[in-house]
Amino acid sequence: MKEFIITGHESSLLPKAYNWKLMWHDEFDGTELDREKWDFRLDFWGKRFQTYTDKGIILDGKSNVEIHLLEKDGQFYSAQLQTGSNSFDLPNRYQQIANASNVPGVENEIWPLGELSKPKFMHRYGYYEVRCKLQKQPGWWSAFWLQSPSIGTAYDPSYSGIECDIMENFTRDGEVTSGNIFGGYGSQRKSDARIRYPIGESEDGFHRFGVHWSKEGYVFYCDGRETTRTNKYVSKVEQFILLTTECKGYRKGNGRTPDVELRAAVLPDCFTVDYVRVFDEL
Repeated sequence: MKEFIITGHESSLLPKAYNWKLMWHDEFDGTELDREKWDFRLDFWGKRFQTYTDKGIILDGKSNVEIHLLEKDGQFYSAQLQTGSNSFDLPNRYQQIANASNVPGVENEIWPLGELSKPKFMHRYGYYEVRCKLQKQPGWWSAFWLQSPSIGTAYDPSYSGIECDIMENFTRDGEVTSGNIFGGYGSQRKSDARIRYPIGESEDGFHRFGVHWSKEGYVFYCDGRETTRTNKYVSKVEQFILLTTECKGYRKGNGRTPDVELRAAVLPDCFTVDYVRVFDEL
């Protein structure tokens, strides 16, 4: 790997066999989240998801963004940041009306589908990198990943796009996962290259995670070392970036019961990100 120097900030570590150009980045300078670059994901499977929030985002004045775990009246919340959105998460038009005005009898209508907003940033191929410090408390997870707005809508995921998980941290045992889930989330899902591994310790607690996405496939890295790779189901379409956290337990049952691990969390706690950068091969 070789360094790519960003003046006034930590350097990137990029595959040395290529020359790189910085295409998009957020160094999280200042005191407020740049809403020209990021939106909040608030919906899940066509409905407002109660544990997602647009609160708890703090820029610390040292070029880091903190995504905080929040608790209120025994319920937990955390934020998901994205530079685009996917079609199946959006509530349809009638659901949006019902949510806004409490109109009964329309929430189960299908048509018309919800409106996809214009993405903040989408890109195809290149190197995608985050430098981050993982959360410390149990019961919630963090991730840095790519997704397509049309994932799962074609038999060949190359043409509808995929989910590419660059880093996921589910547990507090010092391990993360990297790899891909391809082609959607149903029974025809195709997957490859998923791996779980220890990241070790660093002097300041921060680690770099990245993926080189090319026409030939995906190569994943942690702190400059390769962790896994694949040449299957390579997306040929632009995808957007996600920087997310989620509280465990809410996808099950009535959607209002936090995981027992989450109830043991001691606040404050946060997932901290130094930068997100996207590079293109020259």
